[in-house]
Amino acid sequence: MSPAPRTRSLARLFVTYAAITAVPVILLGVALGFSYRNDARQSGVAEGRSEAQVVAKTAVEPLLDGRPLSQGLSPAERTAMSRLVKRAVGDHDILRLRLQSVSGHVVYSDDGSGFTKEVDDEAVGAAHGQITAKLTHLNADSDDVGLPLGPQAVEVYLPLTAGSPEHVVGVFEVYLPYAPIAEDVGAGLHTLYRDLALGLGALYIVLFLISVSVSRRLRQQVKENKFLAEHDPLTELPNRSLFHQRAQEAVVRAVRGDSRAAIAIVDLDRFKEVNDTLGHESGDQLLTLLAQRLADHTRPQDAVARLGGDEFGLILSEVGDAEEVLRRLRDIIEREVEVSGLPLSVESSIGYVISPDDGIDVDDLLQHADVAMYVAKAQHVGVVRYDARHDHYDAVNLGLIAELRRAIDAGELVMHYQPKACLEDGRVEAVEALVRWQHPTLGLLYPDRFIPLCEQTDLIDRLTTHVLRTALTDVRDLGDVSVSVNVSARTLGRGRFAEQVIAVLEELGVPPRRLIVEITETSLLTDPPRAAAVLAQLDAVGVRVSLDDFGIGQTSLGYLSSLPVHELKIDKSFVLDMLANPAHAAIVRSIVDLGHNLNLRVVGEGVETDAVFATLRDAGCDLAQGYLLARPMPVDQLRLWLSTTSQPTTHAV
Repeated sequence: MSPAPRTRSLARLFVTYAAITAVPVILLGVALGFSYRNDARQSGVAEGRSEAQVVAKTAVEPLLDGRPLSQGLSPAERTAMSRLVKRAVGDHDILRLRLQSVSGHVVYSDDGSGFTKEVDDEAVGAAHGQITAKLTHLNADSDDVGLPLGPQAVEVYLPLTAGSPEHVVGVFEVYLPYAPIAEDVGAGLHTLYRDLALGLGALYIVLFLISVSVSRRLRQQVKENKFLAEHDPLTELPNRSLFHQRAQEAVVRAVRGDSRAAIAIVDLDRFKEVNDTLGHESGDQLLTLLAQRLADHTRPQDAVARLGGDEFGLILSEVGDAEEVLRRLRDIIEREVEVSGLPLSVESSIGYVISPDDGIDVDDLLQHADVAMYVAKAQHVGVVRYDARHDHYDAVNLGLIAELRRAIDAGELVMHYQPKACLEDGRVEAVEALVRWQHPTLGLLYPDRFIPLCEQTDLIDRLTTHVLRTALTDVRDLGDVSVSVNVSARTLGRGRFAEQVIAVLEELGVPPRRLIVEITETSLLTDPPRAAAVLAQLDAVGVRVSLDDFGIGQTSLGYLSSLPVHELKIDKSFVLDMLANPAHAAIVRSIVDLGHNLNLRVVGEGVETDAVFATLRDAGCDLAQGYLLARPMPVDQLRLWLSTTSQPTTHAV
């Protein structure tokens, strides 16, 4: 978009925003204006009532001899009243004056009206001590037939007392002109309106400026959070997630443009020695310098990313001789760099693939580049392109999957459990079920060795059912301790998964609230409608849902808020170094605030030190999980651990 249309668009947006924010202030002003006007009118009526009381006490009651007005006025009283009325009406201080008996019948009227009218409720009330005042018009009563409507007036009914001792002798009905009262009240009301307009105008300006300032800060915060979610906080290079996206875009361009794109994995050799010898701070400094060096020596259409640790990713778009370019970059990496006052030279191993020659699936390409990188490292040849002959993993993995089918039936799978404790008092609320494989020849295999392979086949459904049944059986006698079971995207996408879970719970007699289903953000994004339907079924019976590894995926916040999720688990990559990495600490605090704003509980994974435990607790995180509390353990050891662990406590268990 050119600058001019963009400026006009921003101006229109600004004007629209200003108008929208002015609406509630204007409505408030109108409401207050009506309220003030009504209060002013009531004040005017009250003023008329006070004037009527003064007239009654000082001018009328002294003329009465104490006899009930129902007996009529004496000649002397009538003469005195006529003189009073002539003076008051002539001076326009009173519009109409009537005297009524306690029964409400008119016995005196200055203009001869009212003798035939029906008894007023107000007159009867006044005879019993009740004073009534209201805003009306002269000649507005039903008996004033044929008379033109008079000026606006305050009509007052009040009791008349006389005699010794004083007693009620009748009722005083008087019409006082409202115009003088309204003029006095209106003068004050106009001043009030002016002050109200000025005050609301100032309020609008202040609120508008605050709103603009907050909106600007929020947009900046969103921008920063988006950057942190897609970039490595140390080097500010794209992270693995954004690198995957850039790689996908490069592959698409290569296919459509009939060109070639190289995707490479760069791993620094013996980088651990730098960390161990000079410390992690020096290691971070080296990574930052090398990252900048790579970024400076690639083209704008290329991409450099830090994938984690000492591993970088490279994308070379529209490349000719990829190996020559990569060897040149490797030489640049090996140039001497000064870290902590020491000259260092670091070698690297690079594996790469060419798309579309080696494929167009980004996940496969990255895996193959990784294989080539390990070949380069093992053979010390610097740069290697992927060759299927170097990939020894497929055959081994196929064999492992075949053995896993037998292992489930043979009882070779064992369950270990890692506690999740409340950060506030250390009480263990739940345990996470983690499957291990006691392989007859390979020994104890951890889940990352066989779960990823299993997730590519339908065997993952059998494995999940086995883990679910075993875990619920193991924790059935552990009181109120709940158990978390990890569920893959493939299993979550099964239409009958929720029904199977409910059936197992009913069969084992375990309350649904003691089961927590842990899913990843990837599981949600694979088939969102189906995932939402399955989670809704589980939520309906009381099964809780936990979103694992939160913060490293791409879940839409709008989509997240619509799902029956009860818990967020902050990925341990943010927790492990949050004390040394301000960006990760900020992400952790943001996730905690987000979770609580969505009424979700938040779990911090990877808690390994008291300092991290305390920091998470101070940030408001609800639960902690990690080696500081306990390592994963078999169920018998878990029972013993729970029985010997003091609960609750205010520090790490």
